[in-house]
Amino acid sequence: MAFTTNPITVISQRYAPSQKLDSFADTNALLEYCDRYCRPFIHFWTTESPTLILGINDRHLPNLPAALHSLRSHQYDHFLRNSGGLAVISDPGILNISLFIPDPNQEYSVDAAYEMIANLMKQTFPTLTIATYEIVNSYCPGKFDLSVNGQKIAGIAQRRTRNAIVLMLYLSVNGDQNARSRTVADLYTAGNAYSQDRWHFPEVDPGVMTTVADLGFPEITNSDVEEKFLTSVSRQDISLDMDGQAQLARSESFKSLFQQQLRKIQLRNDQLPTI
Repeated sequence: MAFTTNPITVISQRYAPSQKLDSFADTNALLEYCDRYCRPFIHFWTTESPTLILGINDRHLPNLPAALHSLRSHQYDHFLRNSGGLAVISDPGILNISLFIPDPNQEYSVDAAYEMIANLMKQTFPTLTIATYEIVNSYCPGKFDLSVNGQKIAGIAQRRTRNAIVLMLYLSVNGDQNARSRTVADLYTAGNAYSQDRWHFPEVDPGVMTTVADLGFPEITNSDVEEKFLTSVSRQDISLDMDGQAQLARSESFKSLFQQQLRKIQLRNDQLPTI
């Protein structure tokens, strides 16, 4: 059964360092817009520079200033999002896919929603045997991690409003996944993550994560993945709206929601220590 009867608007964006907060302001504004107008979206996005995106639990690192300072040695930018508990990474080799679904009758349980996007990813890469379970020593581990041969390639999170769901997935398409994992491992070591037991932080092992490129797709790009994913969606008898991004950008209602959400995330990030 199709998860929406309305054409799904496809948005693709690449955020410059000066726009890093826009990524989650857009996510939050799209969720609110989906909730109000029952309009589904697929939002593909990435960042132009390596960026560590802190989760809400990362604020509780015993030495957060030292943790953030460690990112400088890896030449990483950072910011704090308002969803998910732990750090993830975005860079030009990682594709973020957010699927916004109207759900006014709350038909989808938490697990059913996760399974929906996991199944789309399995259809996107039918030659890979993708498993769904927690990869404990990955960064930001979760019940619906996607892995191949025990190595994680994607993580999924979700947020809900009264009438809508957003499923947020990051996929390691290409690039140096070991270096990404070491960056997160060093973040937690520098932040004295394991000196306390109130908050759980993963002991990141670079060996338990990999990329789609390293699984037999050496030339694959983010654009290739976008095309494959959209084909999977189309096979659900869902129409794709490829022209709606420009119209949405001109919408006064969306621009207002975006500005409200951007201000919220700016205030949240103003609370981070200066390094």
